[in-house]
Amino acid sequence: MAISENARKYHEKMFPGYKSDFMRTDPEFIERFDNFAFDEVVNHDDMDDRTRFITILATLIGCQGKEEFKAILPAAMNFGVKPVEIKEIVYQAVAYMGIGRVFPFLRETNEVFEKQGIKLPLRSQATTTTENRLAAGEQAQVDIFGNGMKGFWESGPVESRHICYWLTDNCFGDYYTRKGLTYAERELITFCFLAAQGGVEPQLISHAKANMLNGNEKQFLINVISQNIPYIGYPRSLNALRCVNDAAVEMEDQDND
Repeated sequence: MAISENARKYHEKMFPGYKSDFMRTDPEFIERFDNFAFDEVVNHDDMDDRTRFITILATLIGCQGKEEFKAILPAAMNFGVKPVEIKEIVYQAVAYMGIGRVFPFLRETNEVFEKQGIKLPLRSQATTTTENRLAAGEQAQVDIFGNGMKGFWESGPVESRHICYWLTDNCFGDYYTRKGLTYAERELITFCFLAAQGGVEPQLISHAKANMLNGNEKQFLINVISQNIPYIGYPRSLNALRCVNDAAVEMEDQDND
C-alpha cells in the first residue's frame, strides 16, 4: 500500500503500535482515507494538534459518530487534550444536542477513562450555584455576544419567555461558566456541534459571529471546517462554510452602520 510517510507517522502518534484490521480488509480505502485525513488535511494549515482534536471530538458528537469518538479519545489525549477538557466538551454538548444524543458519548468517555486508570469523578469545575447561575449566565452571554444580551432572559412573548430564561440560567449559567475551557474554546466546540449536526443554520451563523467576536477569526473557522471534512463529509462542511461567510458579511455590515 502507498500510505505516505507523513500519514503513517501521524497515525502512529495517534495510535502508537496499533495496526487497523481495515488494512487487511479494505486496503485501497485505507490508503486513500489515511493519506487524505492524516497527511493532506492535517498539513493543510498550522492548527495545533490539541485544538484540532478538541474540534474533532465536538464534531463527532455533533454528527453522532459514537464509535469513531471512542476510538479518537485516546488519540486526543495523546495530543494533549486533558480529561477535564474532554468531559467539558461532552457536558456542554447536552445544551446543544440534548441528553438523548449525548448520553452514549458520556458513557463511552467514562469507559475509556476508567480503562486508562483515570479516576472518576474528575475534580469539580462548577463555579455557580442555583442561586447565582442566572446572573452569571447573563454575564457570560454579555461577555461573549455583547451588551445586547443584557436582559435577554426576560425577553420575548410571555408564553415562551421561560425558554429565554433557561437559555441564560441553564445553557450559559450551568455550562459556559464552568472552568476547564475558555469562552473562546466553548464557542469553538459549539460551532462544531452545530456544523456537524446540520439543519441549524440560524444558530450556526449566530455562533460563527460569537466565535469571531471572541478571537476565533474567519480564517480559523474555515480551517476548523477543513480539518473536520474527513469526519462529517462535504455537504455539512459546505453549509458551515456558507454560514461563516454569511456571519462575516453581517458583522461587516454592522460595523459599517
